[in-house]
Amino acid sequence: MNHPLRKAQWYSLAIVALAGDQAAKTYIDMTTPLGWSHEVTSFFNLVHVLNPGAAFSFLAGAGGWQRWFFLAIALVVSAWLVWQLSRPLRKLEALSYSLILGGALGNAFDRAVRGQVIDYLDFHLRGWHWPAFNVADMAIVGGAIALVVQSLMSTENPTAAKETR
Repeated sequence: MNHPLRKAQWYSLAIVALAGDQAAKTYIDMTTPLGWSHEVTSFFNLVHVLNPGAAFSFLAGAGGWQRWFFLAIALVVSAWLVWQLSRPLRKLEALSYSLILGGALGNAFDRAVRGQVIDYLDFHLRGWHWPAFNVADMAIVGGAIALVVQSLMSTENPTAAKETR
């Protein structure tokens, strides 16, 4: 049984992740200059940097073609996630896909409109520095972690019933 309200809940979560990501990026972009850095704690800075590549600045210096490559991947993955969310899913699986969808669309929007992704969260500790990231990245990673947890739970209980929607 399909419940349209249940589907709307998952699509709404993706929209909230996308909107939160874009609101934060817009705020950083409008209120700070590129290259700006502000120490918040001894291990965390707010920054304003652009990433033309993917995670960990993968292919950042590739000459520009990577913008369209990563945008195409994000759009294909997003279409697949929308399709997945239209099917009956366990709640944690639907949560995973929703978060990944919102994050993928957030970074895809940046690539399409700005040409690069705005990153602003910068963590470091004792000489170890994590590359700057954003809310979209957190949604994607959170969704991926939830998907792994769902997978492990499914292994433990292979007869777990799918959520009815």
